Amino acid sequence: MTSTPNGTREYDPDADHSFPDDRLNELLPVITADPEITTYLEAQNVNAVTRLRYSDHGPKHIEIVRNRALRLYELLKRGGVAFNGASDQGLDESFEPVIILLAATLHDIGHVVHRHDHSYYSIPLAADVLDRILMDRYSVDTAVRVKAEVLHAILCHHTEETPLTTEAGIIRIADGLDMERGRSRIPYEHGGRGINTISSQAIEEVRLKEGEDRPVLVEIEMINAAGVYQVDNLLKAKLEDSLLEDHVRIVALNTKGDDSLVERIEL
Repeated sequence: MTSTPNGTREYDPDADHSFPDDRLNELLPVITADPEITTYLEAQNVNAVTRLRYSDHGPKHIEIVRNRALRLYELLKRGGVAFNGASDQGLDESFEPVIILLAATLHDIGHVVHRHDHSYYSIPLAADVLDRILMDRYSVDTAVRVKAEVLHAILCHHTEETPLTTEAGIIRIADGLDMERGRSRIPYEHGGRGINTISSQAIEEVRLKEGEDRPVLVEIEMINAAGVYQVDNLLKAKLEDSLLEDHVRIVALNTKGDDSLVERIEL
């Protein structure tokens, strides 16, 4: 993983990883350059941002979620955490990051239909894309099984559905970790002042590190107490029932704010 200007650690195909990365590295450039997928990622922001003045759900959000999902996966694999999505389907370990890559990329495309219940709309839309991408690369049996796990992970990024796999748990948490002020930039500049926008403005940086007592340490830097909403409401709900609660430690610090109402939160 390499650091990007906005603080996100970008997945590096050339780096050494704690998992088989050949399938992931083969598929990543295909996915990021696919015209249908890239158009979906742009179009899904129309309802979310242009019409509803909600937080970013377009290409930048997907890039951040994808990188953070793969970073979580790397740290969890390094910490010896077992994954069950691919293995339950009889697929080998190399399909775990493929499932994570595809689910992170396609989890929000249902926004082209509506923000409300978008995770359910994402299922049929993603299914069509997955058929095209997977059927040409793998046997029918393998393609269907990968597709099943990707769709499960997409559905369960929504907190009303409970993940049954650790791969799905990663997508759920990674989605919640895109919370820095950049995500609310567009609605904020257009006058949006809802709690999600204001609280995002309070989050300075999110860092994913190797933990001491748990495989993953998430450090969140807040500049004022409004960031509590992002951490204690939104992210906490994503972490609960993710199957990864015991493996991820989240610490949020109010580092620059003049108020002392909230100085530290730990999940």
